[in-house]
Amino acid sequence: MPKAKTDAQPGANSTGSPAEDQDFVLRSLQEAHAADRRYKASKEELLKLYEQMLLIRRFEEKAGQLYGLGLIGGFCHLYIGQEAVAVGLQSALDGNKDSVITGYRDHGHMLAYGIDPKVIMAELTGRHSGISKGKGGSMHMFSVEHRFYGGHGIVGAQVSLGTGLAFAHKYREDGGVAMAYFGDGAANQGQVYESFNMAALWNLPIIFVIENNQYAMGTAVARSSAETHFYRRGTAFRIPGMQVDGMDVLEVRKAAEVALEHVRGGNGPVLMELNTYRYRGHSMSDPAKYRSREEVQGVRDKRDPIEHAKAELMEMGLDEAELKAIDKRVRAQVAESADFAENSPEPDMSELYTDVLVERY
Repeated sequence: MPKAKTDAQPGANSTGSPAEDQDFVLRSLQEAHAADRRYKASKEELLKLYEQMLLIRRFEEKAGQLYGLGLIGGFCHLYIGQEAVAVGLQSALDGNKDSVITGYRDHGHMLAYGIDPKVIMAELTGRHSGISKGKGGSMHMFSVEHRFYGGHGIVGAQVSLGTGLAFAHKYREDGGVAMAYFGDGAANQGQVYESFNMAALWNLPIIFVIENNQYAMGTAVARSSAETHFYRRGTAFRIPGMQVDGMDVLEVRKAAEVALEHVRGGNGPVLMELNTYRYRGHSMSDPAKYRSREEVQGVRDKRDPIEHAKAELMEMGLDEAELKAIDKRVRAQVAESADFAENSPEPDMSELYTDVLVERY
């Protein structure tokens, strides 16, 4: 187990010692981000990010259609509007050693990690060919091969589990960083702060990512949170925070690089707040009557991450015909994943007794 810090920290428990150095550390990442907000992407790089975001958008639209047809059951939380967060952050990770864990709005994260849309859609429809053999469904997808550790239905539970992943990275000295996603609603859960404390105390390599989509399950941030600047939530644990525009994929990517450099340097955890917006309700069963259609349309018209990237690509010389060809290709890929899912068999009844435990006893 990593040793706990025993020396008194300047400005914390010691008397008369200035706290300026520590306060600077808490501010330094935000200041570095503010000084250089956006990743300078080539046309090829931005095109790849754009296509990944478009894949998530079209996939989630198709998932919504299949849910309406009764082919997807249970809860289903769509990622429409938040695509720049997962794509921007995960494009900066090292897929060979870093690990990711998230809550139940997980389809977008898996697609951003390059996992085959067919096995994700098959999982959504409860088929044996799904990534969790059809037994996890929308909220509980998992891929050890891709170091993606779920999809978790219990609000905030993934934050503690992500802290455990970071502990494993440090214990094994494998150079990996854990990234734990959670929402503005989950940010008020008690285990989140227990996890912050342990991560800071043991100097763990983890980035805590708050996807602030403004409404949690249906309550506006200002009505449920005393501190609405979530990036400040780690201050009591000496965890530096960053506030990022989660609707701009290049700003997200640049912020990710700043955070990863800090954590990989052995400096302990970072808390990132990504301000984003979900266009659909909390889940497919949520009519989202707590906000106006005009508000949602306003975000679509002025801040949509895909349209923003599309406009930049056109400024770089990509024409409308090329962009339409990409959309057509992505739509075909999504349609193929839906056909694959619909034509795949459901799990055999014997699967009820498998995957209960990791090992046999």
